[in-house]
Amino acid sequence: MREEFRNELRDLRAEVVEISHDVTEVTRLAVRSLVDGDVDAAQLVIDGDSDFDRRCLGVEEHAIEIIATQFPVARDLRLLYSLTYISLHLERMADLSVNIARATKRTAGRRGPQTLYDLIQAQGNLVYRVLEAMSEALKNSDLELARKLEDLDEPIDHLYKQFFRELGRLDEDEDIEWASSMVLAARYLERIADNAVDIGERIAYLVTGEFDGSCTPNEEQ
Repeated sequence: MREEFRNELRDLRAEVVEISHDVTEVTRLAVRSLVDGDVDAAQLVIDGDSDFDRRCLGVEEHAIEIIATQFPVARDLRLLYSLTYISLHLERMADLSVNIARATKRTAGRRGPQTLYDLIQAQGNLVYRVLEAMSEALKNSDLELARKLEDLDEPIDHLYKQFFRELGRLDEDEDIEWASSMVLAARYLERIADNAVDIGERIAYLVTGEFDGSCTPNEEQ
């Protein structure tokens, strides 16, 4: 019976890790759709949203079932609550990728200054690094890497500020709707990374059993 319980915990954790990998890939696809103006890729991101919703809800329901039937305590209970918390953030991150894809569809057929596309791509590259580190930290219970996520996030915040400086240089006759969509996309990328930092804090809690303040939780979700 306990072996079956251990297998359930292992499988549930593996599912959350797999979802985290898929969130990274859908974020890549959303950014590529925006930079390339690829509405077909954007639609793939949008169409896949319901699958993320279903999988993340499945994690929550499975965790509740395990708690109700196996009465876990201590570290096992902490793991189940943490996996539910992490899956909620992963769902939010997938939703933010969908928002980027929708920005692609709003700006289809229009191109602004290449500098802003380059900044979006650079920001995306940094976000992928954060997401990959997050997945690795979750998979391996890597406390050091989980605590490092906040540092990896800082350059993303700097690029977001740079994005606004470049936006301020646009001519008055530039397409305002296009510019607004690009600003929102940059913001969505920043929020994806912020959610990853929150997950890093939860991984640290999962490993240590304490919130040690090394990662500051984000109030805005």
